Amino acid sequence: MAEIRLPENRDKDTHNLGKTTLGRLLDFGFLAKRDPKFFLFKHLDLFKDFIFFLEIELQDASFVTLRRGVGEATKISFKRHEAGHQDLSALPMADWDHQDVPFDRARDLLDGVLDWRALKPWSFRKGLGYLLRSQDDFRDVFQLRKFASAHADWKPFLAHILGFDAQLVAQHYEKEEELTEKQATAQTIKNELGGSIEDISKIEGILLLKQKEAEKKQKLLDAFDFRTHDKDQTKQLVDDIDGRIATLNAERYSLTQNKKKILASLEEDQILFNPNEAQRLFEETGVLFKGQIKKDFQQLIAFNRAITDERRGYLQEERSEIEAELKRVNTELTALGKKRSDMLSFLSGTDVFSKYKQVSDDMVTLRADITSLERQRGFLHRLQELRTGIRALTEERGHLQTQIEADVEKQNSDQDSLFSTIRLFFSEIVEEVINRKALLSVSPNQAGHLEFKAEILDESGNATSADLGHTYRKLLCIAFDMAVLRARIDDKFPRFVYHDGVFESLDDRKKENLLAVIRRYAELGLQPIITLIDSDLPVRTGENESVFGRDEIVLSLHDENEQGRLFKMKAW
Repeated sequence: MAEIRLPENRDKDTHNLGKTTLGRLLDFGFLAKRDPKFFLFKHLDLFKDFIFFLEIELQDASFVTLRRGVGEATKISFKRHEAGHQDLSALPMADWDHQDVPFDRARDLLDGVLDWRALKPWSFRKGLGYLLRSQDDFRDVFQLRKFASAHADWKPFLAHILGFDAQLVAQHYEKEEELTEKQATAQTIKNELGGSIEDISKIEGILLLKQKEAEKKQKLLDAFDFRTHDKDQTKQLVDDIDGRIATLNAERYSLTQNKKKILASLEEDQILFNPNEAQRLFEETGVLFKGQIKKDFQQLIAFNRAITDERRGYLQEERSEIEAELKRVNTELTALGKKRSDMLSFLSGTDVFSKYKQVSDDMVTLRADITSLERQRGFLHRLQELRTGIRALTEERGHLQTQIEADVEKQNSDQDSLFSTIRLFFSEIVEEVINRKALLSVSPNQAGHLEFKAEILDESGNATSADLGHTYRKLLCIAFDMAVLRARIDDKFPRFVYHDGVFESLDDRKKENLLAVIRRYAELGLQPIITLIDSDLPVRTGENESVFGRDEIVLSLHDENEQGRLFKMKAW
């Protein structure tokens, strides 16, 4: 209990004395993970040398004390003992049963020591949120701040502690998650296929036809004969042949011209003058052509003929040589021409190359089509498998939903069920405090998920909006936690619960009523731990009439000085 002794602090909403921090310290003692935002680690310079000891009474009335320091928060020590209220802060480390146990192993060890087997298969940490409620955890009766994640993380556990078949609920969420994943994968495949989903039989048929066509095209390509010539070398040879042909043509032209000249010379060397014909001609004209004149002409002709015969011999010889050379040149030109033609046919044989190019292009297109079809076939096979899996999962989920509905109906209708017991205790607490009944209900929604509700009823037994206010919602949280503990008092289950600011916003009569409930539950063997500010105490008319006995207040805080704070230091 925090006492506000300074008048200037009475109107403040927060006083930073440490009553709320106590619950967080209990969580630390129960091996909460190291969180940099947690006040001990956030202000490590202040707390690094602090060591905390938490004593827990076990089911067999023996005790275990945990030792956990802030500086080495992942090393935990344990000590079992028979008597309670032991101060083990000075106990040498060698005397501890388990010393500096690593964090994860320490959690397992504590889980076994506590033996809260009614929580199984969950660990002891799972239910601590309901046992150590902070102010933030009064916003919702069922979904704690630490359960901000998916419903699959906390609803099966909640169903378990209320007496429902949690395994069915957990399996339903698992099947739903698998189903969602498969549906998402199927949608991804549909997107990959571009939204057009062909029948697998049609794809297989088209693929078969394409593959057969590709085989035919490949055989056709293999049948083409392109010799062993290298195209570049062939072009070079053609260029060389063209040069040789040009040289030979020039040579043939020169030889032909020389031959023409020789033939012309041979024609010119014929002597056309005949002396006898000249004499007859002269006689006809009456001119005398005989004697010495005729003799001189005959001698001249004989001389010229002697010279011409010698020259003609040379010309005939040269002519023969030219004709032989021409024959050689022409033969070589013919051979080169054929060779050039063959090579040009290789280089510019458009029929062969165009056909080859066309078939090659067809093969490229076919291979692309085949690859695309095989990819589609793979997608469609995968899609068929997914659809089969989706149908099976949908059916399994449906069976689980049916089983969940049957289990919920059974637990609701059975007046002796754990859930019926909890809801009766729940309503009794609320009715005792505010004189209104309350309804705790659990039902599956259309998707098969359990919906948990806690409502305050009016005089006619109808749900009202009264539970929506923070004050009454906080009361519903307290009633729920205590009802669960009482209903499971004979189970291996936690027997303490911590509620912060338990009397805030209630009127005095309701505070007294709630205090009476808390005391009665304490007498049952449970340990309700509450925090409050003295200004929230119910006002009593009798003088010196204290609300709490000295043995009920385990810690008093005040605002007069630092000694009144939880850690006896300035606020951080």
